[in-house]
Amino acid sequence: MRAAYLALSIAFSLLVAVAPATPRPDGVRDPHAVVRGMTVSCHGSGHIWGTDDMVACLAELKSLGVNWVAIHPYAGIGEDGTVGGARTDAMYRDAAWLTRPIAEAHRLGLKIMIKPHIAYWGSKFSWRGEIRFETDEQWERFFTTYERWITTVAEIARDADALAVGTELDATVHHERQWRAVIRAIRARTGAHLTYAANWDSYERVPFWDALDIIGVQCYFPLVDHERLPDPAELQRGWRRVIDTLHAFARPFGKKVILAELGYNESSKAALEPWDHRTGGPDAVETQRRCMAEALRAIEGDPVIVGAFLWKWFPEGAAGGDRRGRGGRGNFLMSTPDMREIIAARWSMARPPADTN
Repeated sequence: MRAAYLALSIAFSLLVAVAPATPRPDGVRDPHAVVRGMTVSCHGSGHIWGTDDMVACLAELKSLGVNWVAIHPYAGIGEDGTVGGARTDAMYRDAAWLTRPIAEAHRLGLKIMIKPHIAYWGSKFSWRGEIRFETDEQWERFFTTYERWITTVAEIARDADALAVGTELDATVHHERQWRAVIRAIRARTGAHLTYAANWDSYERVPFWDALDIIGVQCYFPLVDHERLPDPAELQRGWRRVIDTLHAFARPFGKKVILAELGYNESSKAALEPWDHRTGGPDAVETQRRCMAEALRAIEGDPVIVGAFLWKWFPEGAAGGDRRGRGGRGNFLMSTPDMREIIAARWSMARPPADTN
């Protein structure tokens, strides 16, 4: 039975990337099968995703050529392993802030991925990849409460087109049995395509890719080994290494890859340490420009990497929405004039891929 399931899963994933690539009468694939995505972020509870500011944001993103968006609802984490709690339960009791962006995206002809994040701030963990526990009791509590939270999200957001079953939970993935149970529980509640958003240096350790529809990678691979202004040619070589590595990894699974996050800071270190949240330094603006331009060029039309969700964009009116990134909250901002220009140049005139079947 397991062999039959694996064969069926691989066959299904060859037919499906994140969106079904159904040929149209004009011989062109569904344009959503190529993901030109943007993560719409916020600070706080996420309620701005349910406002008119979000509707205006979606329309603006569509004008730049974006065809997918992602949002990332939160739950807190306790040091005893508890995910969520009373405050989280209250957030999801009236969840128009989560259902409205799905409906508004579909009204505009966009598709949407829900990418839940554990909010680790205020805990002992410095980032999601550090979330781990010492006792069996704590691990059991973590997976029990995590499943309760994420299946609640899946039920509320059942009309979404894709859902990430987890994001950057590097220190938990060795609990394969529990993760497979979580994935089964999510599938029972939504027909959305499922992925897991693995960090760039840990996706090879995820043991349950066969249970998902597409391999998700948080794409912060270093492209150079220095902090100088990178030359476009060396960025291209860096991307060739990344793409070749992802192709080789995905091949045995028979699956496509989605870059669940792709972003570069306005920083002189953007090509060397793409994950670093600090901004500034010599040639910071030009470094960001070159990194993003070469990234979008490198993945366009790739046969395995179906696209990316850029990180990140704030709706107008949201804290952190300053287009120049001032005020300390502008790291990875995609709404600056420089980033808008690069995104529009690559995506706004892009055509859907020709049907090769």
